[in-house]
Amino acid sequence: MKTMMITPEGMEKLKAELDHLWRVERPDTTQKVAWAASLGDRSENADYHYNKKRLREIDRRILYLRKCIDDLKVVHYSPFQDGKVMFGAWVEIENNKGFKKRLRIVGSEELIGSRDYISMDSPMAQALQKKQVGDEVIVKTATGEFVWRIRKIEYEQ
Repeated sequence: MKTMMITPEGMEKLKAELDHLWRVERPDTTQKVAWAASLGDRSENADYHYNKKRLREIDRRILYLRKCIDDLKVVHYSPFQDGKVMFGAWVEIENNKGFKKRLRIVGSEELIGSRDYISMDSPMAQALQKKQVGDEVIVKTATGEFVWRIRKIEYEQ
């Protein structure tokens, strides 16, 4: 089961996407459908069929975003998080070969388009939870066990 939490920045992105779909994309696509329909025979009208399909995709995404926005809990920074890895943290980790990574622990709705974000439900995030700088964690995945040391923990405030 995925965790239904989101950072304030993630919520703003979802709201901006919803607003853009509702105010820009949907009216534009609706107008294209109406124009294509006005040309007459719809059976071989590619513009009509493409834009009807696009309109259904937009409507599906709008419904999904509205549900997400209602269901997700925004987790704001709190001073009690300092020094520990918790939701929303930027964590710099290093393995025993000196390879470093900088990751942010977020909810699953924030992952798309963000290479440095990992889901709070991932094995890495689960291993890092409530750890502190200097702690070593063992991350168990399907491909094996990996040891990482926490180098730095930061929060956006």
